[in-house]
Amino acid sequence: MARRTLLTDEEIAARLGEVPGWTRTGKAIARSWKFRDFREALAFINKVGELAEAMNHHPDIENSWSKVTLTLTTHDRGGLTLFDFDLAKKIDAL
Repeated sequence: MARRTLLTDEEIAARLGEVPGWTRTGKAIARSWKFRDFREALAFINKVGELAEAMNHHPDIENSWSKVTLTLTTHDRGGLTLFDFDLAKKIDAL
């Protein structure tokens, strides 16, 4: 299966089992992290940014002081692909 092919609902459900903490939100997956302070949150965002840039796959990033929420979807495909789950796994490994 090509990494940028839209996944079925069944495939998405199976892949969610591989990325604990991520939840489906419509045509995306999302996860939040809580850090000690803004500095730690920003350091995490910068690491995610470097990873995303290297993959040429960019999450939506929401930051509120020490909380970071990332949302992944393959915008040009209009939904979830393996590319999203690949990036989620790499983010989880940070």
